[in-house]
Amino acid sequence: MSAVDLRKRVDELMPRALEELAALVAMRSVADPRQFPSAECLRAAGWVADAFAGAGFATRLADTPDGSQAVVGSRSCGRAGAPTVLLYAHYDVQPPLDVAQWRTPPFRLTEVDGRWYGRGAADCKGNILMHLTALRALGDDLPVNLKLVVEGSEEQGTGGLEAFVPEHADLLRADTILVADTGNIAVGQPAVTVSLRGMVNVVVTVDALSSELHSGMFGGPAPDALAALVSVLATLRDDAGDTTVHGLPNDGRWSGAPYPAEQFRADAGLSPGAVLLGSGAVADTLWARSTATVLGIDCPPVVGSAAAVTPRARARLNLRIPPGVEPADAARALTGHLLAAAPWGVRLSVEAEATGHPFRPATDGPAYRAMAEAMHRAYGRPMRQLGQGGSIPLCTVLAETYPDAEILLIGVEEPQARIHAPNESVAPEEIAAMALTEALFLRGYPLTGGRGFP
Repeated sequence: MSAVDLRKRVDELMPRALEELAALVAMRSVADPRQFPSAECLRAAGWVADAFAGAGFATRLADTPDGSQAVVGSRSCGRAGAPTVLLYAHYDVQPPLDVAQWRTPPFRLTEVDGRWYGRGAADCKGNILMHLTALRALGDDLPVNLKLVVEGSEEQGTGGLEAFVPEHADLLRADTILVADTGNIAVGQPAVTVSLRGMVNVVVTVDALSSELHSGMFGGPAPDALAALVSVLATLRDDAGDTTVHGLPNDGRWSGAPYPAEQFRADAGLSPGAVLLGSGAVADTLWARSTATVLGIDCPPVVGSAAAVTPRARARLNLRIPPGVEPADAARALTGHLLAAAPWGVRLSVEAEATGHPFRPATDGPAYRAMAEAMHRAYGRPMRQLGQGGSIPLCTVLAETYPDAEILLIGVEEPQARIHAPNESVAPEEIAAMALTEALFLRGYPLTGGRGFP
């Protein structure tokens, strides 16, 4: 089948992709039983298993240590010495957050201005349809062996698959691993992700008083926990907006594709005159340096608050770290910085919540070359190297478990997809183009020197 025929076949399959993505988005597969029924994740897992079984895989559900279910499977091409490619995605999604902020129902795939809106439309159910569309376009024209893992708790960060992989190393062993959970620079601009930031999450608590005190009778001399917390958090950035955690470097430089400031403003929905934080280029700040974000604060709300000094306040912090910084070192530096910043003799404690390693894959192997060629043919323009500010801790586990495997991070997500936010969407042309890319890659990879397992 020629590349022209493959493109035509992908286009013919897109109505089916729309129908199936709508069915999958309708499943409220948030892996948090406190918010959504566990049955929704089970239903999504079953759908994924059946869909890939229809694409020639022998599939099953596997329990992971965190109580979630991963879909695992395999498909042989029947050719001796053929290389093996592992396809990855996840079917769980982020919660919808404020439903009132959505322009369409979050769990109903809806087309608006040429994009398909819905929670998980891009992250990561759109990538599941990318895999399926590529496989269906190829049909029996498949010169590689395939393995499959689609997990169900990636968004919750509970580490189910990270624990599962080393315990079942032979089950998922492959020459190349396609991690479909990232995306391109913009719609129509192909890229492979070559850098992921790691992360450290902590909860910092300030205790100043045993109870509330009248702000008129005691405010002033009495230590204010909320004001102390604000003071501590203010030390995490300097006047330029650079993150300044003592002991962590903040002068990294990004060497891949640039991220123009005007494009970032448009992607983030900022006004043209908005001041961007940080002293370096956008790509430096976003992909090559540590960044601290305040995720949430527990304190008296405005409505219902009293004229009283706050005795206790706490905040949840997320520190993103670039490759080259170890999470344990970053956690120690952040904890030490916060403790040293506590004013007025208040009691401050820091609770470690979660960590994830940064990741930088190799870019000099046959799979990388095959992907570059496939993207160029599918998009008509060269593949570029992109960073991602987010974390995928599984990539480090895969690299440690399969040190000889190439790991490629690709997908249908791009900045306008607004993943993890209200109004998440996917550009259908990205599903089509990336499905064609994957099909071309799977067909061309053996020609670039993929070695294969016995």
